[in-house]
Amino acid sequence: MNGIKPRLSLAQIVNMNVGFLGIQFSFGLQQSNMSPIYKYLGADEATLPLLWLAGPVTGLLVQPLVGAVSDRTVTRWGRRTPYFLFGALLCSLGLLLMPMSPALWFAAGLLWILDAANNMTMEPYRAYVSDRLDESQHVPGFMIQSAFTGLAQTLAYLTPSLLVAMGMSRDAVGGNHIPQTTTVAFGLGALLSFTTVWWSVRRVPELPMTPRALDALRAQPRTPGAIVGEIVSALREMPETMRRLWWMKLCQWYAMMCYWIYIVPSLARSLFGTSDASSAGFREAGLLNGQIGGFYNFVAFLAALAMLPLTRRLGARRVHAACLVAAGIAMWSLPLVRERAWLFVPMLGIGVAWASMMGNPYVMLAGCIPPERAGVYMGIFNMFIVIPMLLQMLTLPLLYDTVLRGDPANVLRLAGTLMLLAALATLRVKAPARAPSLPPPATLDRP
Repeated sequence: MNGIKPRLSLAQIVNMNVGFLGIQFSFGLQQSNMSPIYKYLGADEATLPLLWLAGPVTGLLVQPLVGAVSDRTVTRWGRRTPYFLFGALLCSLGLLLMPMSPALWFAAGLLWILDAANNMTMEPYRAYVSDRLDESQHVPGFMIQSAFTGLAQTLAYLTPSLLVAMGMSRDAVGGNHIPQTTTVAFGLGALLSFTTVWWSVRRVPELPMTPRALDALRAQPRTPGAIVGEIVSALREMPETMRRLWWMKLCQWYAMMCYWIYIVPSLARSLFGTSDASSAGFREAGLLNGQIGGFYNFVAFLAALAMLPLTRRLGARRVHAACLVAAGIAMWSLPLVRERAWLFVPMLGIGVAWASMMGNPYVMLAGCIPPERAGVYMGIFNMFIVIPMLLQMLTLPLLYDTVLRGDPANVLRLAGTLMLLAALATLRVKAPARAPSLPPPATLDRP
């Protein structure tokens, strides 16, 4: 065959991205609930970033390795499918167990397993979209993926509040002080994690490969040394566009970790005058964060769809820079808000930025990497997310009581400043230029 990928209908692109609903529901539950869970189990604010280390460390190790291995995998189900199916199943188990944690060490250890599973699922899924779609369909492919991110995290953030609205007590807690609404929300996440990925696999399977391509893949070494060598080679030969994306990713993901970890403690102090995790005010701050987090993710869902024509017309670089500016202003303004209703205004800025972060950088990336290395480069690109997270978690505890004066509001202001710097870094990114393809392994048949 000639290796041309068939164009997919909009319905097919939607179906292939349904799995992102489950993956991102899981991430949304972690973003909105892990700091409160740690506080319920006895953690103090200064050490919260260290307890979040599981995400960036597992992402740093798992995603590039899974990416490189999946590039060379040959199974009856395809190259990527075995990884994100197994990862989704393991993630479901982790979500079921998390709210049952009897102690802080158990929750922290379980988060390592949960994040490893999420990362095992995430990278092959990104590569699967790049594999399956022609370059002319990368914008709708990744922006619809972004829309599902917004929708999933809207549901994840709002689920505890919806359960309260349906009659569950907001103050009902288990023996470990974790609210029962959190336990039910994680159970729903466990159900969605696997079933949505399975739906996408069944509805839009991977493209079959030609016998020549299969022979070329089987001939490639799969030893640990060969896999590590492939990652090192890909790093050395990284396209210039991708190198420049690093600075934007450094600032924006350091900022997002500041926001996710400290938004609940900040709201508890600014609106309820407490930092006591056992107080009703702190639990109310957790529910409020679910409501505003659900709102900004719903904004992200709508914004991702609205960005389709904008990104095509103006380019991913300009659109992304504008969205990051909106987030920077929003994060700076959050500590000034003293009324619940006004919190939803800055969430507009965070929502449009979140939509862009989940789509536009991947549009810029997919246009500059060789398709036969999509897996390893998507894995390396995830390192551009997890390394900033890791830096945040290791450095912020050193700054919290000194430079930031032990005030979570100052952490949000730092996040806003970094978002503005990320916008400037985005404008320095060159327009993507397709990297030259390597020899035959990526050749695909029509289905």
